[in-house]
Amino acid sequence: MNKAELISKVAEDVGITKTLAGDVLNSFIRNVQESLKSGEKVTLIGFGTFTVSQRKARTGRNPQTGKKMKIPAKKVPKFAAGTAFKAMFKK
Repeated sequence: MNKAELISKVAEDVGITKTLAGDVLNSFIRNVQESLKSGEKVTLIGFGTFTVSQRKARTGRNPQTGKKMKIPAKKVPKFAAGTAFKAMFKK
C-alpha cells in the first residue's frame, strides 16, 4: 500500500473526502517528524513507538574501490512495533 492508497482507504473508512484524509495524514507525518527532530519520542499505544537513535562513527569500505572510508556519526529514526501490533502476526 502506498500513500495514495492509504489516503483513499482512510477516506472511505471514515466517510470523508480524500483531500481531508490527505491533509490529516500529512499533518500526522509532519507532527511525528517535528517531535522526533526536537528529541521527543512518539508513542501510539497498541501500534508502536517512534524514536531517534544515535549511530556511532565507524570505518567502512567503498565497495567499488575497496578503499577504507570514515562514516560519520548521525541520528536515525527508528520504529518499534507495540505488543498488540506484533500479536497480529503470531499464529
